[in-house]
Amino acid sequence: MTELNPVSVPSTARVVIVGGGVMGCGLAYHLAHEGWTDVVLLEKAELTSGSTWHAAGQITHSTSSFGLGKCVDYNIGLYSGKLEAETGQSVTWHGCGSFRLAYDEDEMDWLRHTLSVGRSLGFNIELVGKERIRELHPFYNLDGVLGALHTPDDGHADPSGITQALAAGARQLGVRIIRRCRATDIKQMPNGEWRVSSERGDITCEHVVNAGGTYARQMGEWSGLQLPMTSMTHHYLVTDTVPEFLDLERELPVIRDDQKVSGYIRMEQKSGLIGIYEKENPNTVWEDHCPWEAENELFEADYDRIMPWLENAMERMPALAELGIKREVHGAISHPPDGNPLIGPAPGARNYWCCCGTQIGIGWGPGLTRELARWMVHGAADISMRDYDPCRFGAYADKKWQVTKAREDYCLRHEIPFPHFNRLAGRPVKPSPLYERLKARGAVYEEVYGHERPRWFAKDGVAQKDHYSFRRTAVDDMIEQEVRAVRGSVGIMDISAFTKVEVSGAGAEALLDRLSANRLPQKTGGIVLSHLLNRRGRIELELTIVKLAKERYYLVCAAFFEQRLLDHLERHRTGGNVLINKLSDDWAAISLQGPRSRAVLAENTTVPLDNAHFRWLTAQEIDIAGRPIWAFRMSYCGELGWELHGPRDHILAVYDALWESGKAFGIANYGSFAMNAMRLEKMFKGAGELTNEVTLREADVMRFVKMDKGDFIGKEATQQGLDGDMPWICTYLSIEPDGVVDGHGGEAVLRGGDVVGSTTSVAYGPTVGKILAFAYIKPDAAVPGTALTVLIAGEPRNAVVLGEPAYDSQNQRPRTEAAVSEAAE
Repeated sequence: MTELNPVSVPSTARVVIVGGGVMGCGLAYHLAHEGWTDVVLLEKAELTSGSTWHAAGQITHSTSSFGLGKCVDYNIGLYSGKLEAETGQSVTWHGCGSFRLAYDEDEMDWLRHTLSVGRSLGFNIELVGKERIRELHPFYNLDGVLGALHTPDDGHADPSGITQALAAGARQLGVRIIRRCRATDIKQMPNGEWRVSSERGDITCEHVVNAGGTYARQMGEWSGLQLPMTSMTHHYLVTDTVPEFLDLERELPVIRDDQKVSGYIRMEQKSGLIGIYEKENPNTVWEDHCPWEAENELFEADYDRIMPWLENAMERMPALAELGIKREVHGAISHPPDGNPLIGPAPGARNYWCCCGTQIGIGWGPGLTRELARWMVHGAADISMRDYDPCRFGAYADKKWQVTKAREDYCLRHEIPFPHFNRLAGRPVKPSPLYERLKARGAVYEEVYGHERPRWFAKDGVAQKDHYSFRRTAVDDMIEQEVRAVRGSVGIMDISAFTKVEVSGAGAEALLDRLSANRLPQKTGGIVLSHLLNRRGRIELELTIVKLAKERYYLVCAAFFEQRLLDHLERHRTGGNVLINKLSDDWAAISLQGPRSRAVLAENTTVPLDNAHFRWLTAQEIDIAGRPIWAFRMSYCGELGWELHGPRDHILAVYDALWESGKAFGIANYGSFAMNAMRLEKMFKGAGELTNEVTLREADVMRFVKMDKGDFIGKEATQQGLDGDMPWICTYLSIEPDGVVDGHGGEAVLRGGDVVGSTTSVAYGPTVGKILAFAYIKPDAAVPGTALTVLIAGEPRNAVVLGEPAYDSQNQRPRTEAAVSEAAE
């Protein structure tokens, strides 16, 4: 329906949001609440007319993600009273609770882990047996069910009502929402501002937000952006009235039956509602272009595709079996390659924000848009945004790959999210020069930012594949062998996946000094570990800085942060006297670690490797097997060792030469799983600890900060944070093992029965025989020697706070002198 008196668009605004679904309206609402009210939202049709209106509207506390759990809890509080009280707009909240069922021990282990995470977040959550399920839901067939996770505060709401309420709340604070006004282009102007063209004119703005839903990918193309997502269609069906429901005094809980139904069953008024995510033959639509004229678009139901799961649903819920279907909803939903939405700055485009790719908008949307609003207004979100950062994908994520991965993600929607689940479709993307060599030697690979990185190496008859479980498996034996090889002799690892960037030119030092919280290395060959911060003093990323020559620096960080690093450098570069050169795809790298690493390396270079000639935390360009290679004497596993970086076409020959020399010393390949165990043994923090949620002081890494150096981004906030109380601090724990389950991160940490925090990284330390973990906990519980309890798989485990590394507490082994090392050989 066309408006009789179309509203004109303003010529300027601080923010323009394009898209009026739950994500766009949620962001408008939260931006206004954070103080930004000069906001215009453009919607091509009516609010909710894309994917939002046909959502089933459910939300659950049943999540194993700590950050997402915070969002879900906020959303439930919003839907269950706050939003309607604020705006007067009904959201039709049904607080019926829900069950997630388990039929086997793997599913039960998943629920036990989810219970531990939920306890750390303070959720009302319990693991129950059949009796409690039957008490609250007498109509479900519980044959074969072992138990369920009961989340009583869950429910469902009207998606359109939620969106209209968010829009009303935004309007009350001054946001302008203009319907029936399609955006036609988004371009950045030379002065950095954005011009949003629409059917009613252009708007110039400082910030633009893509909340386009199924249109988001093609909208990104207007601005030269590749935003990976694909539209997948999902069914839910509403039955005729269920006679058994007519006399119920309370609504039945939602049932999430991942194994049998691959979806959910709940009441819809006095009818039944069945939602199915089929686990094969998923359907994509609009792979190239979502038609602009699409509005309230639904597709004809495809019963052949969903029939196996629909038949299961009827068998599990016999009260529905003989009823007709009175409503078929088969609509399109955006699926990014890994299932997580795109929330944050678009790669390579300043002040262009993504608020899209959300497959569960009602369940996740408001909480995530609150965090995006905080990111835009204050410079950082208050939960870790790593899993949602649009910069997590690179140029490799082309349209064909997007479709392949979206299909994979859809089929995994109701599978058990095992720890370290390895998504294999569309692989390999960017194999290193060692890929085939290591694969032949048993490597089981994972993908990190498109790169293939070895996780572990199969031997002794253990199958060369992923072994999934929440419990210990044969893989843990392989990891222990790799750790013992590195600790006892020498190990070699392909670390080519690391981000590698060269920054050079007359302005390189000034740029990096302005970004780095630590002092830059002063001498050629110097190496420092540093952190880049945002203006709130929160951690953007950790990186190693190597001074290769005067006015030439080499930066190394985790693969995931490649685009984040490049954007951070570019955003703060002034003038043309700095050259930023990404080497991640052109260079490769090897880590050679262990007490005999010096002996192995010495057989392949003429450069003296003793402490006097090659000091700890220094770099030299040396020849190995006739190839010039940069050797960095450093170690992430806490041993004598080197990282070897150089041109991609040199690395295979270097690896082969080192392997041949290492045979006499029992050299072994090792992977990221062993590296993770060793870094925890050494009390080295990783990406799970160093996030945008925390300051340097809270992360307990102030030793890498030099407050007496010149100004750096985030210094003022860091200085202000040195005084006063902290909400939490990163703490190192030793936990008693039981030989069965080691933990996976997110578990509740308790003192005297009270929750004081949550784990971030957890792994068994083979060298010390303990489970080791980092956890963010209340400072008064973080005193070394404090006895704590960690809920692992829902059961309490004794733990103690450590004040020093569990292994080599004085850090002597990386600095081992040549004579000592050679004597050991």
